[in-house]
Amino acid sequence: MTRNQRRALALASLAAIGLGYGLSEAQSQPPAPAQGRGQNANQTRRPGEGRAPEFPPPTILEYKPKSRLIVAEHPTPRAKFPVIDIHSHHATPIAPERLKEVVAAMDKLNLQVLVNLSGGSGDRLKQGIAAIKTSPYADRMVLFANIDFPREGGVPPGFGVKAAAQLEEDVKAGALGLKIFKELGLRIKKPDGARLHLDDPELDPVWSKCAELKIPVLIHTAEPAPFFDPIDFNNERWLEEALFPDRRYQDPWFPRFEELLAERDRMFEKHKNTMFIAAHMAYLSNDLGRFSTYLDKHPNVYPETAAVLAEYGRQPRTARAFFVKYQDRILFGKDSFQPDEFPYYWRTFETGDEYFDYYRDYHAFWKLYGMELPDDVLKKLYYKNALKLVRGLPAKGFPQ
Repeated sequence: MTRNQRRALALASLAAIGLGYGLSEAQSQPPAPAQGRGQNANQTRRPGEGRAPEFPPPTILEYKPKSRLIVAEHPTPRAKFPVIDIHSHHATPIAPERLKEVVAAMDKLNLQVLVNLSGGSGDRLKQGIAAIKTSPYADRMVLFANIDFPREGGVPPGFGVKAAAQLEEDVKAGALGLKIFKELGLRIKKPDGARLHLDDPELDPVWSKCAELKIPVLIHTAEPAPFFDPIDFNNERWLEEALFPDRRYQDPWFPRFEELLAERDRMFEKHKNTMFIAAHMAYLSNDLGRFSTYLDKHPNVYPETAAVLAEYGRQPRTARAFFVKYQDRILFGKDSFQPDEFPYYWRTFETGDEYFDYYRDYHAFWKLYGMELPDDVLKKLYYKNALKLVRGLPAKGFPQ
């Protein structure tokens, strides 16, 4: 297939995606060139505006320009201090050979403890804890429990009381916290088919039980805001949505991004004695001014950094000030356990490097910049805040 044929196919696919979500043909096309700014904005045109390329343009997948910028580089394969990853996912119970493989990768990265958020509940949780405790790596992984929401028929009345009782048993068995997945708010339903809101009183017993047991709730609410926006050429996550159909929330049945955040915030406000860890920086790391106001209002909320490196890595000065201001609350998290991706986090947090690649181009078309966090902030981010917040975490191997 020639480049022109590939380009035609890509444009046709884009138009199909746009039109498939109710966009007009005009909406699915690139926006018209912006007019010049300033006093004569309506008359001024920038040089080259409106010109067509002389050569066949590449598709979005083909265009990979190589930077000619020459600056100091400090790849960081190993974290400066031992790290607790508060947001990791592994099979439960984990197979002995897989646990050995994971720990070998952890040692190279200076990861001391992984918090496996996919612990399950009941017998599965007990089996998962036994698999870790009877291994040579009992101090390298811990489990958070999960709520077993019904898949069919919706959440019945009284479910919250039963879930809270099961959670108490799971904590007695060795779970150190509770993980709530994004399905709550997006897909979990009530018996009548309506969506179960995050702040529904049915779930109050669960959050109250967490406060009573003094365990944190790591909760994933919503998804990045662009996943709810129209899929057009203005959407900076266009490629990701084009590649992953399950990351599109344009269907009117789904709540809007701000609606989900409002439900979550009312729940946080109602349960002030419960410690909540907001997964993925609460999906507010693209607006750290708003997030700062938010954290000041909700002292029981602790952000964690998983899967949003591209956001604070493109605003290093603003992000550095934010991480310094909230140094006693931000926790390190990564999400998917891909050992080759962790060094991008270390480099962003620890160095002052400029304009280096992010590891997934469908997450971000921009480059990263180092935040050069002070050592005392790094220690809190990497392990001190987690040790303070999560009772029962293995404390061996961490400097004072």
